[in-house]
Amino acid sequence: MNPWVCALLVFAFGAAGGVLNALLTDNGFILPRRQSGIICPGFLSNVLIGAFAAFASWAAYGSGAGIELARIANAASPRAEISLTFSALAGAFIIGVAGARWITSEADKRLLKQGVSIAAQKSISPKDCDELLQASPRKVLEALQQS
Repeated sequence: MNPWVCALLVFAFGAAGGVLNALLTDNGFILPRRQSGIICPGFLSNVLIGAFAAFASWAAYGSGAGIELARIANAASPRAEISLTFSALAGAFIIGVAGARWITSEADKRLLKQGVSIAAQKSISPKDCDELLQASPRKVLEALQQS
């Protein structure tokens, strides 16, 4: 199989992992944005990070690690054979989810820190506190900034 086709498949499965991460988070399919000085990666960033993380993993540790992209012709050492297995694609998908999850978690952590900073200065009713506990980090910050 052509190495570039393999790389494209790994890239695509990593991107699918990024899509799954976007579905699993409370944020959904928002576009990348800046909120209160915090960069929220959004759906597109999840897809790109998932794809690049999967490709990097495959190229560094998978069957892509043995591919030589440039070589001087030498009859004594034939070109290495490349293969693509279902386990490599499954690994690409998992790495895509994990890579996208990491960047989403970092943004959520910053949003929550900002929210806690605002909440510490306010008196919040028990009812409002219960609602905030159920909301996503982005919605917590929005609610605290509006009140």
